[in-house]
Amino acid sequence: MLNPTSSGATIDHSAALAGCASGNAAALRHIYEAEAPAMLGVAMRIVRRRDLAEEVVHDAFVQIWRKADQFDPALGSGRSWMFAIVRNRALNLIRDRSREELTDDATLEGLAEIGDHDDLIQRLGQSEALRVCLERLERPRRASLVLAYAGGFSHGEIAGRLGVPLGTVKAWIRRSLLSLRECMA
Repeated sequence: MLNPTSSGATIDHSAALAGCASGNAAALRHIYEAEAPAMLGVAMRIVRRRDLAEEVVHDAFVQIWRKADQFDPALGSGRSWMFAIVRNRALNLIRDRSREELTDDATLEGLAEIGDHDDLIQRLGQSEALRVCLERLERPRRASLVLAYAGGFSHGEIAGRLGVPLGTVKAWIRRSLLSLRECMA
């Protein structure tokens, strides 16, 4: 939770960023004390949830600390640079969250019922080519494919179920379909 010790403190942002670039943790603390409340306000206006806004501000300060050496005073003020980081982090969070497909409890129960995707494969006959080809796939790739096509679940739901990033699920499904196509040919 954000609780700066002194709000409204005035600082030389460029000098404080130079201090951060040289590893001076006190410089980051001064920036935090002076700007965290305003940064939280900017993040709140974008993400509309305090917990997410706090996460945005935290991530922004980590990035400010790590990338302070990239700040160029010739391109603008230090304060503008830092607030651009907050804004971009908030927009990225919104964009990432919009890609997640939220599910209701009934859908999650349905996922639990299909939980053992190997049961679905066992229902195929022993000699069926599809079964043979599916069994050649690595277990997580096979699971993502079966959940998508036999279970009818979205990539986002599968990512949540398997605990992997959305991009990983998409790649697994795409590559698994290519492998199945080759195997079945």
